[in-house]
Amino acid sequence: MKVEDRMTRDVLTLEINAPIREAWELAEERGIRRFPVLDGGILVGIVTDRDLRNATASCVVLTEKKYHDFLLDTIRVESVMTPNPRTVTPDTTLKEAARLILDMKVGGLPVVEGERLVGIITETDLLKALEEMLG
Repeated sequence: MKVEDRMTRDVLTLEINAPIREAWELAEERGIRRFPVLDGGILVGIVTDRDLRNATASCVVLTEKKYHDFLLDTIRVESVMTPNPRTVTPDTTLKEAARLILDMKVGGLPVVEGERLVGIITETDLLKALEEMLG
């Protein structure tokens, strides 16, 4: 079985210059934990819910809403993302994708064809595949 058989194709992305508020709100509204980051349509990074929490985790920020709001509107996605994330292709086997996710201790990998983002494969996608295989 290949990544293309299980990947999520309709991926919500963020632009590199977006404020982290945009990511924060999408994460809360849609329950998404990771977003590929694009610059002119090219994958340049990935930002996770953990990256967002760490960016605003100061005890002062947590007690003062005005500071929290200021950071959400001021900090750009580029400042908190992981640049040049490891990727897979649609032809990558699920076994190889699972091994990469385990070895790297990440929750998902962007799927690219050339420089174009075509999906994302997550640990949830892999667990659904396993559940189906086990009946």
